[in-house]
Amino acid sequence: MLKKLGIKGRVLLLTLLPTSLMALVLGGYFTWTQQSDLQTQLMQRGEMIAEQLAPLVAPAMGHGNNDLLERIATQSLEQPDVRAVTFLAPDRSPLAHAGPTMLNQAPTGDSTQLQRRSGNDATRYLMPVFGKHRNLAGELIPAESDRLLGWVELELSHNGMLLRGYRSLFASLLLIAAGLAGAALLAVRMGRTINRPLGQIKQAVAQLKDGHLETRLPPLGSQELDELASGINRMAGTLQNAREELQHSVDQATEDVRQNLETIEIQNIELDLARKEALEASRIKSEFLANMSHEIRTPLNGILGFTHLLQKSELTPRQLDYLGTIEKSADSLLGIINEILDFSKIEAGKLVLDHIPFNLRDLLQDTLTILAPAAHAKQLELVSLVYRDTPLSLVGDPLRLKQILTNLVSNAIKFTREGTIVARAMLEDEHEDSVQLRISIQDTGIGLSNQDVRALFQAFSQADNSLSRQPGGTGLGLVISKRLIEQMGGEIGVDSTPGEGSEFWISLSLPKTRDDAEDLPSAPLLGRRVALLESHELARQALQHQLEDCGLDVTTFNTLETLTNGVTGAHQTDQAIDLAVLGITSSDMLPERLNQHVWDLEHLGCKVLVLCPTTEQTLFHLSVPNPHSQLQAKPACTRKLRRALSDLANPRQPRNEPGEPLSSRAPKVLCVDDNPANLLLVQTLLEDMGAKVLAVESGYAAVKAVQAESFDLVLMDVQMPGMDGRQSTEAIRQWESERHCTPLPIVALTAHAMANEKRALLQSGMDDYLTKPISERQLAQVVLKWTGLALRNHGPERVSDSAAANNELPVLDHEEGLRLAAGKADLAADMLAMLLASLEADREAIRAACESRDQNALIERVHRLHGATRYCGVPQLRAACQRSETLLKQGDPKAVAALEELERAINRLAAQARISA
Repeated sequence: MLKKLGIKGRVLLLTLLPTSLMALVLGGYFTWTQQSDLQTQLMQRGEMIAEQLAPLVAPAMGHGNNDLLERIATQSLEQPDVRAVTFLAPDRSPLAHAGPTMLNQAPTGDSTQLQRRSGNDATRYLMPVFGKHRNLAGELIPAESDRLLGWVELELSHNGMLLRGYRSLFASLLLIAAGLAGAALLAVRMGRTINRPLGQIKQAVAQLKDGHLETRLPPLGSQELDELASGINRMAGTLQNAREELQHSVDQATEDVRQNLETIEIQNIELDLARKEALEASRIKSEFLANMSHEIRTPLNGILGFTHLLQKSELTPRQLDYLGTIEKSADSLLGIINEILDFSKIEAGKLVLDHIPFNLRDLLQDTLTILAPAAHAKQLELVSLVYRDTPLSLVGDPLRLKQILTNLVSNAIKFTREGTIVARAMLEDEHEDSVQLRISIQDTGIGLSNQDVRALFQAFSQADNSLSRQPGGTGLGLVISKRLIEQMGGEIGVDSTPGEGSEFWISLSLPKTRDDAEDLPSAPLLGRRVALLESHELARQALQHQLEDCGLDVTTFNTLETLTNGVTGAHQTDQAIDLAVLGITSSDMLPERLNQHVWDLEHLGCKVLVLCPTTEQTLFHLSVPNPHSQLQAKPACTRKLRRALSDLANPRQPRNEPGEPLSSRAPKVLCVDDNPANLLLVQTLLEDMGAKVLAVESGYAAVKAVQAESFDLVLMDVQMPGMDGRQSTEAIRQWESERHCTPLPIVALTAHAMANEKRALLQSGMDDYLTKPISERQLAQVVLKWTGLALRNHGPERVSDSAAANNELPVLDHEEGLRLAAGKADLAADMLAMLLASLEADREAIRAACESRDQNALIERVHRLHGATRYCGVPQLRAACQRSETLLKQGDPKAVAALEELERAINRLAAQARISA
């Protein structure tokens, strides 16, 4: 409140407030004192009048002279403030009265003293009259001095007293008001003497604020205010000097800025020229990358292609070893070139991501399948875990995502000596049309320090740069992965502990798409029971989830013996187990032992699917009746696992001619390439597979050939001198449209690494594309896809129908035995010893079954012997067993001769073993 008052208001307040309080206190005190005095005087006067009347009326009361009393009463009213007078007899009966009726009640009691009773408007007195009062009047009657003669009753009005009090109060108020008015006038005058200088100061400060720094204040008539005005004048002078200096500095800075702007304008012109040069350099770089992609991959295509062709020719083992080394080196060089070109594409900003539907689980499992041989060669366990709440059908760039996962898993394999590599996919957050995924690759490798982690995603850096590091790699894989993930809108990171392992993770948001029908449980497998054997805990957990996703009821076992006993016990009940999935390795189980358990399970009606490392598939190839449908590599792919179990649960009818092509006519293919080596490679591959090939070296020749002849397919190189592949395709499409011909399938052969290549090729009229280097499988698939004509493949080895063919095979081949034992000499020796130890018993059992004509027992014994020969280097006995088993199952009469040849093969092997011993 006080803060809002100005100086004038405060002066008035300080002047009037104390004065008013003092006047009120003193006026109130004196008024109250005067009022009290008037009231006291009134009381005293009433008592005095009553006491004066008593002697006057005593004689009249003594003589009973009421008339006199009336006159006295009437004269008494002339006294000030007397309102009414009454004279009473001793018994209080009225003797005389003057004035109006009394307002107050009469005092009570028979006291001999004066009594009174006061009210708001009047005071009533009662005075006894005695005989002694007659003595005071001059009548001396000693004997009656104490006799009560009567009463004097008197009432005084308060009106006069109040009127005199009000007059006194009014006079006091007038005096107080006059004093306050004088004080107010004095305060206003003093306020003006202060406000006028302050107003001048305020006006001067406002002018200074507005920039009028020449304003000065005159003397203000007070020492304090004069000092304040002097200070303000000095401040104004200082500000004026500072403004002049500032203006001078601004003028100087403006001149400097003008000169700098001229310099910047010149630099902008130079930068614009430099930008144009940089853009031109970037364009030249992009063209250089495209050309280098083609020029580098073209000779590699020839090296890899002719290496494959040369491997099919008759070569010595050493030459095959040399060719294998050349092939691996070329593949490594191609991988390094691809990484460098990918890095260049990303740096040039030319990489464009696809947005197509894909299946997350298939992508993850396909990546592990491709890298499984490298992991299994180091005896590492690969595990794929996709959590059930994770959506599988997504939209993105599966090729680039697979490239990232391949790089992460490859690094994990490279830097892990033993243990497990786990790939996990889990859901972080889910929205209506998109999901936030976390994909991690966890290993038990060497781990990374904090310093290694900081330098991990830098170009051309590796986690292990020591002289003893494992060779290989450009140090670009993680950089490319990081850039790709960032371009997809995600992030990549690593959590690692030295000596314990690392976990690389990817966090990525992808749109959802419609679920794939193949991800639903398979109808043939719903409700079926399956027995599961897997020693590795995580692998068992992943495999159990995969089987449950197929709709199966899974029962796990710790050993093969307990599994066999469990299936046997369940076979005797209504809840039979008709499927078994066995995850094994050679360190867990010998093939001969597995063969026996598989045979027992098959006879119980339980179909067996064996999962083994890729490096041991050959070792377990003969442990199952049908290795093509009952043997798969680890880690298991869900789709392959579902398909294999469905086929085992509901066997399909065998085809009569599974090896026959779709059409008896050989496809006619036009090959176009300006590089003679590449052209010869593609022509040779196609002709070896039975195709009719016309090879031309230019786009012009390709257009002429299409116009002259009819072809089923055209393989068109993209980059050629003169008319390139796109121009040739456009010319062919134009020629076809003019003649209303059916479009000829044209597939591009490209080695380009730049972005948008696929889209540009398809827009030019091409139907598909193949990336160099090209394999036989790729050629066969693309020919079948676009022509419907199948290329001829090399057929499987046929079983010889004559004993002479068996005799051409060696009886004992130690090199083959060593290869079947995965290079383990002790294992090969044990397997051969076990076979030789059981030969005599097998021969006697076969003879006994022949004599008793027990066809089932005979087939069983031959099958067991056939399975045993699959793990040893005994080519002649193995061929005899295969032919005998086949003829026995077909019911062919030639089976008798085959059994005789089988017995001779057993004798030859036993004799050869004795000689070797």
